[in-house]
Amino acid sequence: MTGMGRRLVLAVGAVVLVVLGLGIGYLAPAHPELALGAAAAVLMLGITAAEPAAIPLVAFPLLVVVYRVEAAGVDLSLSDVVLALATLTALVFAPRPFHPALRNLLWLNAAYQFATLFTVLVNPYQANVVEWFHAWMLVSGALIVGWTVGRQGFARSALTLFLLACLAIAAVTVVQAAAQWARGDFGPVYVSWPYAMHKNFVGTLLGFAAVVVYARPGWLGWTQGWARSALALFAVAMLFTQSRQAIIALGVALVIVAFRDRRQRQRWSLVLLGVVPALALVATLVRDQVQSGNQFNSVFQRLNWFGDTVEVWAASPWVGQGLRFWTTGRTAVAFQPPNAELEVLASAGVIGLAAFLLLMVGTLRQLWRLAPAYGTLGVAAVASRLVQSQLDLFWITIQVSVPFALVGVAIGALARDELAASPWQTASGTRPGAAPVAAGGRIAA
Repeated sequence: MTGMGRRLVLAVGAVVLVVLGLGIGYLAPAHPELALGAAAAVLMLGITAAEPAAIPLVAFPLLVVVYRVEAAGVDLSLSDVVLALATLTALVFAPRPFHPALRNLLWLNAAYQFATLFTVLVNPYQANVVEWFHAWMLVSGALIVGWTVGRQGFARSALTLFLLACLAIAAVTVVQAAAQWARGDFGPVYVSWPYAMHKNFVGTLLGFAAVVVYARPGWLGWTQGWARSALALFAVAMLFTQSRQAIIALGVALVIVAFRDRRQRQRWSLVLLGVVPALALVATLVRDQVQSGNQFNSVFQRLNWFGDTVEVWAASPWVGQGLRFWTTGRTAVAFQPPNAELEVLASAGVIGLAAFLLLMVGTLRQLWRLAPAYGTLGVAAVASRLVQSQLDLFWITIQVSVPFALVGVAIGALARDELAASPWQTASGTRPGAAPVAAGGRIAA
């Protein structure tokens, strides 16, 4: 941020603090709860002024909370609310300049947003506009939030907070599964405490966490023992959810990590010993559903939904029916299509699908070009999300924001390490992020 920009932000911040101070004094006698909330906001502003990564860092364990809250009359997940606040903070205080890799990802998302703007203009309704901004926040907002904590030196803290939150969810899943099995119920586990969580959400989220601890980049700082223990708990909890697409996605992600990370290549046999039985379990579950002949089970239901989605797209092939069209009653389809490409095709047409593929392929390509110590985690997380969404929903709050937040953290850690290795590059005007990096991911001397 330029000197003029910083002075403007400080001036606006001073005005806001004065107004909030007067407001707290006015509200305190009659509305102590509002005054307390305003005081907390002032405190967070002060902390953010001292440490730009404070709010984004606190947001990381809350990004996994799917609990619904009311905000301004709109039903949102707590994760959405927290991500929005962290994004607003990061947009102002995020360290500049951005790393070239981060800028490229932001431009890719900007291209997708521009392409989907056509369906927003052609199909004017509230949910369409809201979702357009929401999609930007889930990708670019999460990237910038992750970048802020990584670039400020809090990559380890952010991922540790994220993993601790996931460990809590995994533990609750295992405990509920044990109680369920004790009753003779061996079906999928739908977590009900402390709030309801769908099995596919839990499976996908724990899959991301498993990727983090298996990749275990050096800047994470976890010992091998802690990482293996956490991986075992995540894997067991995932199996209890019986989320087939999440299990398949994790298998793909583990193979990517084993291929990219020299530390893991000697453990290919261990990967195969875990992945092959898991895939065999998924194949068995699918086979049983197909052979059952039940036209209302998840396999046949998805096939029917695929056909219904194609019919919706055919009515508006170029720009689609609008984002979240299934919530409006505008079409006969009243469900979110359980496939990433079909959802985007029906929502934003051929134009939107082309931009979505550019976003996904471009993101994976950009991350693949980074040093493995930083790019592998991002590649595995995004690829896992894309694979999982071939048989499930894609544009769902946490399942999109988490992998892109992880990508942002990795790029921020890379930029910080590069600057530490070659601080003269920034001082001389050479583009940031150009420090030599060894093939194994360590900064070259």
